[in-house]
Amino acid sequence: MKKNSFMEGAVIATAGIIFVKIIGLIYVIPFNSIIGEKGGALYGYAYNIYMLFLSISSAGFPFAISKLTSEYNALGYKKAIKDTYSIATKLILLISFIIFILLFIFAPQIGHLIIGDSTGGNTIEDIAFVIRMVSFAILIVPFLSVSKGFLQGHKYIKPTTDSQVIEQVVRVIIILVGSYAALKIFHTDLKVAVGIAVSGAFFGGFVAYLFLRRKITKSNLLKEKADDKEHVTKKEIIRKIIGYSVPFIIVSLIYNLYNTVDMILVSRTMSDILHISMKQVESVLSVFTTWGVKLNNILLAVTTGLTTSLIPNIVASFTKKDMKDVDSKFNKALQCTLLIIVPATIFLSLLVKPVWTLFYGNSTYGPIVYKMFVYTALFGGLHSVVVNTLQGLSKYKLVIASVFTGLIINTVCDVPFMLISHKLGFDVSYGAIVAAMFGYTLSMIIALTILHKKYHFSFADTKKKLPNYILSIIVFVVVILLLKLIVPTNLTCRMMQIPILLVYGIVSFGVYFVINYLNGNLSSLFNIKKGLKK
Repeated sequence: MKKNSFMEGAVIATAGIIFVKIIGLIYVIPFNSIIGEKGGALYGYAYNIYMLFLSISSAGFPFAISKLTSEYNALGYKKAIKDTYSIATKLILLISFIIFILLFIFAPQIGHLIIGDSTGGNTIEDIAFVIRMVSFAILIVPFLSVSKGFLQGHKYIKPTTDSQVIEQVVRVIIILVGSYAALKIFHTDLKVAVGIAVSGAFFGGFVAYLFLRRKITKSNLLKEKADDKEHVTKKEIIRKIIGYSVPFIIVSLIYNLYNTVDMILVSRTMSDILHISMKQVESVLSVFTTWGVKLNNILLAVTTGLTTSLIPNIVASFTKKDMKDVDSKFNKALQCTLLIIVPATIFLSLLVKPVWTLFYGNSTYGPIVYKMFVYTALFGGLHSVVVNTLQGLSKYKLVIASVFTGLIINTVCDVPFMLISHKLGFDVSYGAIVAAMFGYTLSMIIALTILHKKYHFSFADTKKKLPNYILSIIVFVVVILLLKLIVPTNLTCRMMQIPILLVYGIVSFGVYFVINYLNGNLSSLFNIKKGLKK
């Protein structure tokens, strides 16, 4: 295996993330055709609960193991590195087994929490069955995270990226082949097909884990001779693993709670309070939990790749006490997010009908809900950049306080906002979406205030460029609206959506980026030749 430099590793990691997200987007086209909106809701029920519990068992471990391995590697402490891997594996075994038992035993209670006593859609028994199927992944995926952290700590980035691709490919094969065979060949119940689909998480994780274990074995990293001068106790290693992991676990848990809280409250408000049919409720929830999330993940891949490079850069500058450079990098990250994600979000919202039809076919509620739901990706992406900056500065308590406050606001506002939305004649789901954006916004305000007051962050550069961004966005929107007068977007043929979206995309984004080239926004971000001199 070859060790990777920082920039090489960042490029490999980002490319891998984007590739995995693209696979994750493409497979949903046939998957949606196989299981439909009801199956999508059932899949989302189980997968959201799985991700919530997975964040408890493994979210911070890759970072903790990577950081400890890097630390001990720099000191030449070979025995401490091996002890770290061994201890982390045992800790993960204990935590994963406890969580698996809890999920398996209390699956019916979780199902009841999600849908209550509602009828006409997926039953509590269906949800419990699918949750139990996905719970087996908890027994293997956390071990994968430990192996990733161990290799990353030795600067072996490519194997961990390869493992992500392997995991996703195997998972997608199980999802598509398994669900198709169950429904179309063996004619089983929908819950069996969805249960097989969610079990893809176990098989994908298992194959990826075997791949990384083979890489670790071949590298002989666990067989290197230890230095007799080492004095690192196992107690100290456990303390550091827990200390490094817990903040990341809490933040990841809160992020996943956003989705889970929305899933539960949307379901219970629409069915129990407003008495909307369960068929409509699950059509809406399938956007929140599965189909809309897949589209949003492509937008979020930009900020994921951005923060992958942002955090180590900020850490390096902060360690040198170069706060001016930290501020500069943070502003560039904000500007890059505004430049790319804002127009992409608006594009998906304005052209929701052809986009939804292309990926999922004709749907009554899908386009209506996703037209607003896509904006949660924008707010979530900006929130990720801001919060990850605080994490880069090691201000974990402030991070936790910030994201927890956002979650509380989202939870408190969900039901009243949905009732207000319904009263005003809008789709009920819009209330929950606005509540989520409200929570993200308040969380960001807290974080930005701390960065400004405590670390003297100046947002002057971003504020200075903001009028140019706004102008280019206005022109972008006007171009799309003018194109709508010429190019129809209400065609029902799935394949016709491709040329329609290509025309809109090439023209609107072409004009948008030309404007940002001429006003200098592109040159300041990517160091290309300026368009107009000021």
